[in-house]
Amino acid sequence: MVLPERMRRLPTVDQFWPSARRTRRRSLSEWKRLNREIDRCRRCSLGSLRTHVVIHRGSLRPRVLFVGEAPGASEDRAGIPFVGTAGKRLDRLVAQLGLLESELAIINVFKCRPPGNTFNLEAALACRPFLARQIEFLQPIMIVPLGANAVSAFRPDLLPISHAAGWLSRWRGLLFFPMIHPAAAARSNALRRRWERDGKSLLKVLSRLGAGAGPAPVSSPATTS
Repeated sequence: MVLPERMRRLPTVDQFWPSARRTRRRSLSEWKRLNREIDRCRRCSLGSLRTHVVIHRGSLRPRVLFVGEAPGASEDRAGIPFVGTAGKRLDRLVAQLGLLESELAIINVFKCRPPGNTFNLEAALACRPFLARQIEFLQPIMIVPLGANAVSAFRPDLLPISHAAGWLSRWRGLLFFPMIHPAAAARSNALRRRWERDGKSLLKVLSRLGAGAGPAPVSSPATTS
């Protein structure tokens, strides 16, 4: 998905974060209620064009939350995130990371497929509150945004994705580790190597966390000269 300059000026997820601190345990009924709201959403034109809304895949108590950009044609047909070619690449990464199904979840910034995989301003604005509520409910310890659109929803200051990918930082106290989109890794050998290199870096971070060595060190993205 091509990221227009105006995407950087959109409200981030922070601006839709619940103002009240969660004081009660998460309940399955609360999650189901959120899913129904997303399923019934017609706040933008994509709601009437989709085959299926694409909400979530994986655990409701994940350690790691992968956040993609938008559903593709395969996801639109299945109603499940990352089931196409890019999803297979992501699945291979998950296997290499040694993550159990109970340790991860996958969602998208957009809940409906944008035709032609083009940026949709309406959808970006409509989906932000849902994205915030999903993350607030799931409460991961790490977010892995996949691609520039996903990074921009949280930290547009880190863009471009070529600089942000592979660098560990924080967002709202959570570990934040951007990667290029898995679909991008198929476009050239250089991007494939970047995907593989950043995957190895992510494995090191998760290994340190799993070993009980405390919070992983936080780095800053490289800056342009």
